[in-house]
Amino acid sequence: MADQHNGTRPGTLILAGLPIGHRDDATPRLRAALEEAQIIAAEDTRRLRQFAARLGVRPGGEDGARIVSYYDANERDRAEELLADLQAGHDVLVVTDAGMPGVSDPGYRLVTACVAAGVPVTAIPGPSAVTTALVLSGLPTDRFCFEGFPPRRGLAAYLAELADERRTMVFFEAPHRLAATLAAMAEAFGPDRPAAVCRELTKTYEEVRRGGLAELAEWAAGHARGEITLVVGGAPKQAAPAAPADLAAAVAALEERGVPRKTAIQQVAREHGRPKREVYDAVHRG
Repeated sequence: MADQHNGTRPGTLILAGLPIGHRDDATPRLRAALEEAQIIAAEDTRRLRQFAARLGVRPGGEDGARIVSYYDANERDRAEELLADLQAGHDVLVVTDAGMPGVSDPGYRLVTACVAAGVPVTAIPGPSAVTTALVLSGLPTDRFCFEGFPPRRGLAAYLAELADERRTMVFFEAPHRLAATLAAMAEAFGPDRPAAVCRELTKTYEEVRRGGLAELAEWAAGHARGEITLVVGGAPKQAAPAAPADLAAAVAALEERGVPRKTAIQQVAREHGRPKREVYDAVHRG
């Protein structure tokens, strides 16, 4: 619970979503929160001061806010310090470089600590790269899931678990890893699975590139720049598995067009998502 020893009413933790690119997306409520803040926990204090200067806002107003760094490496220790400030009655404003704190950015630890301690938590909503990319992708938006940054280790196993995910998937990715990640997705989900690479959203050089995963992987090798949000279509609904006779007939049809049997078996296996041995057996049983 909140501080019971001196009767001090706890302050409020305020999570503020900053523009993901265009400064004019800053809301009047965000401007006011920056000007009125007592304590600001920022992922990058230098960038926060630059952002505030572009808005023409002085953090904390005439009195000035106490600005502290709050990033991945110090999140655990800093969360304890900020919780103590909150329990002492001070409001704390948390901001990250762009977007909403706690979404692939620092913030989660402090929120859970505040919830456990009975400290009020609120948010100032702001632009989201996740939903912005989703609506620009041209892919289904009725059901989607956010996967954050794909892991650097065990990527193939991670993607294999998502291969049958029916919902549209949204990922963040670093530009220098984008081509390799797209290639791994093409291997796991199929080269033609539709996707969209959204880069520099709301900024001057905003670009949305749409296509199959393999095509996008080839493009990304020479064009990945800036902040990247990746949207991938969900797995298509699977039709009923083809019977052995249908597999054999599909191979025969290709052979009639001059395709060698071995190649025809490989093509039919790939198109139907079946092991080559199963198609081979269907052909020779016939």
